Amino acid sequence: MYWEIIELANGEVALRRADSNDDPLLVIRFSDEAKERLKEQRLDVARAMISAGVQVATEIESGEETDDMDDDEMIVH
Repeated sequence: MYWEIIELANGEVALRRADSNDDPLLVIRFSDEAKERLKEQRLDVARAMISAGVQVATEIESGEETDDMDDDEMIVH
């Protein structure tokens, strides 16, 4: 199975199966301020974010430890 990173018509960046037009697995939306600061590098940042997420998900599935940050230290909004 192959995945692709695409830019949606509304400017969001999404990860979806390459052989499907189904809803994306995930979507990244940058604020207007972030878009202005990142400019053309926005897709590179999104790619890095997705890559890091896939790496952690793979480690979780394989039972590896992911102790880079304690749960107490993580802030989720």
